[in-house]
Amino acid sequence: MRDDVVSTRGTKGDRSSASGTVSADRVADVLLTFAGTGGSLGVSEISRRLGLSKAVVYRILRSLVSRRLLSADEAGGGRYRLGPAAATLGARALRDLDLRETALPVLRRLQHESGETATVSELVGVSRVYLDQVSSLKEIKMTVEIGRPFPLHAGASSRTILAFASPDLRTQILDGPLEALTPKTIVDRAELEAKLDRNTREGVAASFGERQPGAASVAAPLLAADGHAIGSISVCGPVDRFGEETVRRLKPLVRDAAREVSRELGWEERGDGGG
Repeated sequence: MRDDVVSTRGTKGDRSSASGTVSADRVADVLLTFAGTGGSLGVSEISRRLGLSKAVVYRILRSLVSRRLLSADEAGGGRYRLGPAAATLGARALRDLDLRETALPVLRRLQHESGETATVSELVGVSRVYLDQVSSLKEIKMTVEIGRPFPLHAGASSRTILAFASPDLRTQILDGPLEALTPKTIVDRAELEAKLDRNTREGVAASFGERQPGAASVAAPLLAADGHAIGSISVCGPVDRFGEETVRRLKPLVRDAAREVSRELGWEERGDGGG
């Protein structure tokens, strides 16, 4: 037996279906192929991408299906998608990744570069929660309430999460009531959708008094491997310090900071112009 081959034919206690031999790195390659797609994949497509024979790919796919790491697509056609066991592993990995600790060094740099308060938020259910902040050193500054949930339609930190949320979550928020937190909160669905489209194109959002009167912010999404937002990073302060020129300067700083943290969380930029 070659050193790079792992036998799945075990001792008496192993499952009878676990037979044959597969290369561990090939199994990993096949599984990781699904991480970069939002849909299903077929044997031929995987074979072409990885340069493996269809027979080898099929054998690996069936092994992964038996362990619920993959599922056969309900639409049929010999296609597969990530299964419930993969989702369980992913959720556990996300819990183990301390978002706050990953973001904190970047927040400190962002606060130094901007002179304003830098924050990190996490998507929790259908809300956003501040995890931490590095406060501005200026006498007049903005600080945030850690741990309090905020709606996803109000303010740049929330809106940039919604712009890069899964389609189901985005629809759920848009279909629900859009509560006005201030007179400047966007409560019209068409206007909000237009803002979200722009935020998606630019990979960053700005807001002026939408969540809190007199406060402004520039925010960008923190993205997971699937490209959906799991949080956001922002720079925030008094609205009178966030003029057009300042916002133009802050947008690339915040966007780049968010992408740096996102890469630490497993996201890979694909050059599509979005976040």
